[in-house]
Amino acid sequence: MVFWTIIIFLTLLFVLRKFAWNPINNAVKTRENSIKSALKAADKAKVEMEKLKADNERIMKEARDERDEIMKDARDVKDKIIAEAKEKAEEEMKKMIEVARQNIENEKASAISSIKQQVAVLSVEIAEKILREKLKEKKEGEELVGRLLKDIKLN
Repeated sequence: MVFWTIIIFLTLLFVLRKFAWNPINNAVKTRENSIKSALKAADKAKVEMEKLKADNERIMKEARDERDEIMKDARDVKDKIIAEAKEKAEEEMKKMIEVARQNIENEKASAISSIKQQVAVLSVEIAEKILREKLKEKKEGEELVGRLLKDIKLN
């Protein structure tokens, strides 16, 4: 029985080697090659992902830098506009103060002129009243007119 078992085993081994071993071996090699290519593709994809990640980080950094630059420019423009507005407001205020000062000077001069005119009118009225009082007597009036005529120098 051992003899027949060994012969059947060797025959089976020969038949399997002749017909099944190569297809099984080819299938294993094909599977091994597909796994290797899948691993290479995975490594390649990993490298690509790292490149994309680095590119994304670079793009994000550039975007942040650009945002910061835009914000800085906006702040500079805002500060410039505020400074210009303050400058214009100060100029307008100075102009208004100067106009007010001139108006005050004009009103002051007008008031002084009016006061002088009123003083002159009052002085004339007072002098007229004094002269009338003094001229009531004829002799004193004639003497006063004579003296005044002598004091006046004719050109």
